Amino acid sequence: MPTPRHTFARLCAAVTAALPVLLVAPVAVAAPQQPPPSAVGGDRLGSPGVQFAPLPGAPALPGDLTGQSWIVSDAVSGEVLASYNPHLKLPPASTLKILFADTVLPKFDRNAVHKVADEEIQGIGAGSSLVGIKENLEYRVEDLWRGVFLSSGNDAVHVLSHMNGGVQQTVAEMQARAEALQARDTRVVSPDGYDMDGQVSSAYDLSLFARAGLRNADFRSYCATRDAMFPGAVDKNTGQRGSFGIANTDRLLGKYPGLIGVKNGTTTNAGSTFVGAAERDGRTLLVTVMHPTSYQKVYDETAALLDWGFAAAGKVQPVGKLVDELPAAGAEPTGQAGGTAGVPAPPPHPSPAVTGPAAAPATAGNDGFGLVGWSVVVLAGAGAGYGALVLRRRRSAG
Repeated sequence: MPTPRHTFARLCAAVTAALPVLLVAPVAVAAPQQPPPSAVGGDRLGSPGVQFAPLPGAPALPGDLTGQSWIVSDAVSGEVLASYNPHLKLPPASTLKILFADTVLPKFDRNAVHKVADEEIQGIGAGSSLVGIKENLEYRVEDLWRGVFLSSGNDAVHVLSHMNGGVQQTVAEMQARAEALQARDTRVVSPDGYDMDGQVSSAYDLSLFARAGLRNADFRSYCATRDAMFPGAVDKNTGQRGSFGIANTDRLLGKYPGLIGVKNGTTTNAGSTFVGAAERDGRTLLVTVMHPTSYQKVYDETAALLDWGFAAAGKVQPVGKLVDELPAAGAEPTGQAGGTAGVPAPPPHPSPAVTGPAAAPATAGNDGFGLVGWSVVVLAGAGAGYGALVLRRRRSAG
C-alpha cells in the first residue's frame, strides 16, 4: 500500500508533466456571478417600465403620460401604488430645494434676523430664479424660507447656505442627508438645483425628500403658502423699508383640491419636474413627475396621477415602498449647524470583523498540511513560474 510520501511524489510527477500545458495555455477561471443589486424600495422599482399590480375593480392608469419617470406613493405608509422608471437618474432642477430644506430648515429659528453681506449673493448661476434679496439689509429667517419655497429664489438659498457655513459645507451636508434617507440616486453639486454637471436625483429620491419634509410643521407651512409679502429696499426719501408681494410658482396650489404643495422646478437640462402632495379622505398621497414633454404637462400629469391614486386606494397591491431614514450612526446629529472651518468628514462605516472557522488541528503523518494543501502549493508554484515567464517575455518585448 503506497505511503503518503509515495502518493505525494506521484502527484509532483504528474504536476511536473502538466507544466508545459500550463505554461502554454493557462486555464481561464470564470469569475463568480454576482446577483444584480436590489433596488431601494423593492426589486420591482428597479425594473424598467410601468409597475402596477391591480386588484379587482382597480382603475386604469392615466393614458398619455409623457414623463420619463414618475411615482405615486402613500406619504404615511410609504407604499408605492404605481411607478414608471422611478430610479432613473435625471437633473432635478429646483425640486432639489426640498433636500436643501430637509437639511437646513431645522437649524435656524424662524424669527432670527440676518443681515445679508454682499458676498452671500454672489456666484449665483446666470438665469437663476430670484426673490430679490439686497445686500446690507436684514431679513428674518422665515422671509428667506418663503423666498425659497414661493419664488424658488436661488439668492435665498445662497444666503441660508452662507448662514450654514458656506455653499460647499451645505452641499456636503445635503449629500449626507440624502444618504441618511437612503436616497442613493442623488448626487448634490449645487444647493439650489441649478444645472451642474453630474447633479442628478430620481423620482423615488425626491419622494423620500418630500415625505421627510412634510413631517416638519414649518416645511409644510411654507410649501402650502400661496402668496406673501417680502421685505424690499429702503426708500431713500422716507427712510422707510418697503415690501412687495410674491406668489408661489406651483400652478396646482389652490387649484387641485386638497393639494398641500411641495415643490416645482424647471431648468434647461431638467425640463420640468414636480413633487406634489395632496390630502383626501384622511389619505395623503405623493406624486413625483420628472421630464414630461412640456412645462404644463408636469402639472396635468401630476393631477391625473393624484386622481388615479385616490381612486385606486385599496384596489392595488403595492409594488414597492418608500424606505425609512437610517438610524443615526452616532456622529454629529443631522440638524446641527456646520462650522466654517471646512466640511466635516462623514461618519465612519467600519467593515465587520472577518470571522471564519478555526483551523483544524494537524493530524499525525501529514505535516499539518495534508495532500490537498501540498497540491495547492505545487500548483501555486507552477502558476508563479508561468507568471515569471510571461513577465520576462513582456519586459524583453517592451
